Amino acid sequence: MNIPDTHVSEPLVENNQFRKKGQNRKPLPRFTDIRTKLPEPFWENHRESIHCYWKTWELAFSNLGNPVKESRFVGSFVDTAFNGNLFLWDSVFILMFGKYARHIFNFQKTLDNFYSHQHTDGYICREIRESDSREMFERFDPSSTGPNILAWSEWEYFLVAKDKERLAAVFPPLLAYNRWFRKNRSWRDGSYWSSGWGCGMDNQPRLDKNYDHEFDHGHLSWVDTTLQQLLNNRILVKIAEKLGKMDLIHDEIREIEQLGKYVNETMWDRETSFYYDVKRNGELSKLKTIGSYWALLAEVVPPSELPYFIGHLENKSEFDRPHPIPTLSADNKDYCRDGGYWRGGVWSPTNYMVLRGLSKCGEEELAHKIAVKHLRHVIETFSKTDTLWENYSPETVDPGNPSRADFVGWTGLSSVSVLFEYVFGIQPGSDNSLTWNIHLCEKHGVKKYPVHNQLIDLICFSRDSEDEEPQVEIYSEKPVTVNITWRSGKKTVASAMS
Repeated sequence: MNIPDTHVSEPLVENNQFRKKGQNRKPLPRFTDIRTKLPEPFWENHRESIHCYWKTWELAFSNLGNPVKESRFVGSFVDTAFNGNLFLWDSVFILMFGKYARHIFNFQKTLDNFYSHQHTDGYICREIRESDSREMFERFDPSSTGPNILAWSEWEYFLVAKDKERLAAVFPPLLAYNRWFRKNRSWRDGSYWSSGWGCGMDNQPRLDKNYDHEFDHGHLSWVDTTLQQLLNNRILVKIAEKLGKMDLIHDEIREIEQLGKYVNETMWDRETSFYYDVKRNGELSKLKTIGSYWALLAEVVPPSELPYFIGHLENKSEFDRPHPIPTLSADNKDYCRDGGYWRGGVWSPTNYMVLRGLSKCGEEELAHKIAVKHLRHVIETFSKTDTLWENYSPETVDPGNPSRADFVGWTGLSSVSVLFEYVFGIQPGSDNSLTWNIHLCEKHGVKKYPVHNQLIDLICFSRDSEDEEPQVEIYSEKPVTVNITWRSGKKTVASAMS
């Protein structure tokens, strides 16, 4: 019996060069050989944080792989460190810290193996087996794909690497996938749906009792999925502007306005100042999930409501737990004090998402406060166990229950990106510049920090208080401008030539 092909061809897929690409197998770098080339952080009186940083890269480089000849993978990749499969959701976040070693191994090309598997209608599976490149879901399964954040990953990479050639290559598959997602994951009112597995937060108790939390969509309008679509559209517009392809994204521009209106008129609850899933009958779920904080990155929160929405992050009965930020608010009846996976567990990717969102709305001081508290728990757990974990307890210095050990994996975000960007406060800027939001009083910095096409040294000396002007030294081969802020001032420093 012949099974009919039900794909409705998306013309953009014809321009997906990754589907036609041959395999590129090459020797993989070993941690012991490249250690001296990696960025080298230092932080006075925080030796264990530095120890954890190096352990992170040791684990990350041990998880590199080449495609097997029988597979349709097109190049080397970093393994998700879960079950021998590549996961779209995990890979996006792994690359967010992998960018700091891009001069040694191009972690970003992990995504090429998803683009090479794009179907003719634009669909991309969320999980692909490394041993033979078998897709683990058929495309109409509610859990088959998502979250739709590939464009965010590529844009973040572009901001640090300035690789316009890659941006041009990934734009057709990104836009084709976005169109498939709109066709197949949206409701009549324009909102979006997913499932526990599809949204990546497997077991959150978001659905009514007649539905399965992991595999059903529950006829729910999912707040995180809807916000991610809004974010993805905004980024596709930015990419189109860079490439001169604005004629291709009229639907994305229209949907930005439509979803912004829907989120604020339908998903926002004025009484509690929070965004919620919407049930089939139009009621708000009133379950406070960390997924609602995609609203910060999506730039959808009205300025008048922003302080109240962010205020939940500082509420000790909700998200400001001993280890912030639990993925389910602590005032929920299903909150698990030991983590319960996504029923209260603290996860590096969702914490990083919130921190990036706080940066987007200028809340760097709060981001630093959360980052320091989060990293301290990760490091203290590392001191007890000598490794990093898939997720963490929100209440004690322990791994979450359940949680996997040696998870780098996306937990490398905490010991690398959170350390650099929010504890130290060093963030890539536009062009050949950096922003350095200095909060710490101890001597700290990074040697061999990658800025576009060079490595630079950033040194901040110890000071007596956060109000004292920080004294810094910056060395580079080519000119770099660093915009420095501290609690009571700001200044611009040009690098010295090394």
